[in-house]
Parts: sequence; C-alpha cells; structure tokens
Amino acid sequence: MPATERKINVGPLSLCVMEQGEGPLVLMVHGFPGLAYSWRHQMEPLAEAGYRAVAVDLPGYGGSDRPLELEFYTSDRIQDYLLKILDTYKADQAVIVGQDFGAQYAWNFAVRAGDRTRALVATIPYDYDIAGRAMLGSAPRLPPDAPARPDASSPDRLPSERFAAMAVNHFIHFHYFQKVGPAERELGNALRDYLKRIFHALSAEGDLWRWKTVPSEGSGYLDALPPAPDLPWSWLSREEFDTIVAAYDHPDLMRRVIGGLNAYRSSDRNWQIGAAWADADVTVPTLFIYGAKDPSFGFFPDWEARMRRRVPGLRKIVAMEDAGHLLQQERPAVFNRALLDFLAGA
Repeated sequence: MPATERKINVGPLSLCVMEQGEGPLVLMVHGFPGLAYSWRHQMEPLAEAGYRAVAVDLPGYGGSDRPLELEFYTSDRIQDYLLKILDTYKADQAVIVGQDFGAQYAWNFAVRAGDRTRALVATIPYDYDIAGRAMLGSAPRLPPDAPARPDASSPDRLPSERFAAMAVNHFIHFHYFQKVGPAERELGNALRDYLKRIFHALSAEGDLWRWKTVPSEGSGYLDALPPAPDLPWSWLSREEFDTIVAAYDHPDLMRRVIGGLNAYRSSDRNWQIGAAWADADVTVPTLFIYGAKDPSFGFFPDWEARMRRRVPGLRKIVAMEDAGHLLQQERPAVFNRALLDFLAGA
C-alpha cells in the first residue's frame, strides 16, 4: 500500500503524518526547511522491510496546525507531541530518526524518554537543543561578567545573546529570525525563491556560508543566500519542489514559515529547559549518519570527539560522500541502506 496521510490530535494541536507499512514504529522528524514529505524516499523501503514508517509535519509546517504563539514550539512541547504519536499507534517504543531540528528533538527524546526509545538515528551532532551547550555539560566556562562569545553552542550565555555577538561581524540567520515580523514578510512574500535558494545552499553543491560576506545591518536572508540554478537538480525534480512549495504555502503570510522561525525563536527557552539534562549521556543504540559536505558542521567544533564521549550508545558513524545537510533526499539509496542495516541489528 502507498503512503497515506492522517491527522493526529496531540492535545492542543492537530498534526499531519504520513504513514506506510506495519510493524515496529519508525518515527521520522524533519527540520527546517523540511516536511513529512522530506522522508518520502524512506517510507516504502521501511515498509517493505517490515516497519511502520511514520513521518510527521511538525507544528507550523505542511498539513499540521500553525499557531503563531511561541509556547507551542518549545522542546518540552515537541517531546509531548512525539510521545502522543507513539501512544496513538499503541507503540511502547519507537525508533526515532531526526534531521536538522528533527535531530535535536530526536536526541532529546532518546534521553528524556529513553524507555520509549528503541533506537536513535540522527544527522547532526548530539547537543539536545540547537544552540545548546556544545556537548560540554551544564557548568559554565566563562566568568559571570564575561561578554557573550560568538558561539553557536555553549554552556555560557543564552543563545540569543550569542547570536547577537555573531551578528556583529556578519549576517547570521539565527539572529535575524529572533525578531517577529521581518523574516515572516521577507520569506513569506518570496516563498518559492527562498525555498529554492535554501534547499540548494544546504545541499552538497551549495554555498550556505556566503552570509559571512554580508553585513547584518539592512540585510535580509535573501541577501545572504546565493541564487539557485534552475530545477530539476540531480536529487530534486520540479514536481517534488512544487509539492514542497505548496505544502509551505498558507493564506496567512505570517504562518508560511512560522514552524522554522519559531523553532529558532525557542532557542533560549530550550536552552533553559535543557539544563536538567545537560550532563546526561545518550545510552540507547545510536546511528549517526551525516553528509560529508553538510555546511552546518561549521557550527560544531570537535564534534566527533565530543560525541564519542557523550554517546556511549553510539554504534556507528556513517559519512555520506557527496551529500549535504538534506542527505536523506540527496542520496536516499545510501541513506536507506545505512538505516536498514542499523535497524536490523538494533
């Protein structure tokens, strides 16, 4: 049977999921830019291998509810939503697979609900929360009166303070997204162009770090993202891209990319929530699979050494050549082979 959509009530919100197959639950969680549709290449292979594949549109995305209020997007709320999805499928445990922000939520799930986690697959390094503590634990490293450093992740200072320090030198979307309004209007009014640019910039062929040449003052995200070549690309067809754009679109301009924007805006609150688990290690069976050309790894210094110390459940690290940040879409056959091999032994 092909993948089908359904709505799941997770309490205050209704979330849209794609599902296919029967068997142990594999729950796939996307990031920004992403959707349940980002896992389209994984659905059938998982189903054919005897799993129930489920991919969720997180709040603010696709067919799910899109509240404007930040409270619906914090890490504790996302954790509750994912648990309610497991309960809906009457699954005592699930394999949690996460990419980008979805990896953040997957790492969280494995630690905060370890008894519900059969195994974990993540594509960005363990840090509980984006802009978290760099796997360094809860203890501050700087004197209390030291200024915020331009670090994406650190046990010192709130993320928003570090984002502001980063923005002194050049444009950085982490900081630009913190203010409500400008990003909604800029990206919502140029939805197709923005999605095309960001998808390409995050891929193995892209140039995400061009923002280092763009000043913060007076700049928007489209000023920092290079134009993208015409579709189709080697890994994305025009029809697939049209489906993605249609899923992001919304009659209310302020809700078109609210899921991603509020994920960034919840960084301070998530950093505070995450303090309770900042010194916990990840003990569930874990596969780390990443794109060797993922531009986001510039934010993660010494990631491998730190992760090997903090993830005793780590079974394997797989580097996917010629893949960037969107690896499960860019090289699905390689991703699926690594995923299914891991699940067979988890």
